[in-house]
Amino acid sequence: MARLVVDVPDHPTPGVVFKDITPLLADHDGFSAVTAALADLGRDAAGAFVDKVVGMEARGFILAAPVALALGTGFVPVRKPGKLPRETHEVAFSLEYGDATLQIHRDSITPGDRVLLVDDVLATGGTVAATRELVEACGGTCVGVAVLMELGFLGGRSKLGDLPVSAITTV
Repeated sequence: MARLVVDVPDHPTPGVVFKDITPLLADHDGFSAVTAALADLGRDAAGAFVDKVVGMEARGFILAAPVALALGTGFVPVRKPGKLPRETHEVAFSLEYGDATLQIHRDSITPGDRVLLVDDVLATGGTVAATRELVEACGGTCVGVAVLMELGFLGGRSKLGDLPVSAITTV
């Protein structure tokens, strides 16, 4: 998998090394293996233990949607402001290289839903923490985070408290 993720220096801002996953997505075997591995993180011995899979804009969508299909659950997108057409919950947070805001449809998670958060990279933890806040605002419970890659040197897990985090690979 590592050969299919390309480091792009100084993107989107100087000093940031962007992890480009588009070569991985273009490789059928690689993409299939990653989807299966992420879906396995949403299963236990009895099968899928989640009711919904949430993916964060934008690369999280690409991974979370096939994971939801593999688990037999629904997929819920978390988007940037102005992209969702109905009533939303919203949260602002800080990123490694700036500030951001995310939204979720208020009715996309049913109270009591068990939710798996799926994204490409766990960096500083801001996006995942904000998404957890959105899911909880809808009445759902985040049961775990599944990511393709964790940038361990940025300490993102520390922002997530007791939320279990699983990464296919850690850098």
